[in-house]
Amino acid sequence: MIQSITAMRDVDIRTVDKASLVDLKDVQVNESLSGHERLLDYVKQIGNPYCYIYKGIVIKEKFSNNGTTLEDCLGQYIGTLI
Repeated sequence: MIQSITAMRDVDIRTVDKASLVDLKDVQVNESLSGHERLLDYVKQIGNPYCYIYKGIVIKEKFSNNGTTLEDCLGQYIGTLI
């Protein structure tokens, strides 16, 4: 089942089923893909870019409404992984 962006954004980390989240260590960035393709692959792997597990801790991302898109934020974030 594919969740909407709004549903992903609104996940409550106090009640989310931890077993339903992806651990960031399991996400592999394919450097041979273009930037856009890497972004799509990342989102496909992570499932919910707003909420995931990192080192056993549930992480909830929140993006400000400053004109920067989710794609821009994720692209910058993925750039830090390479």
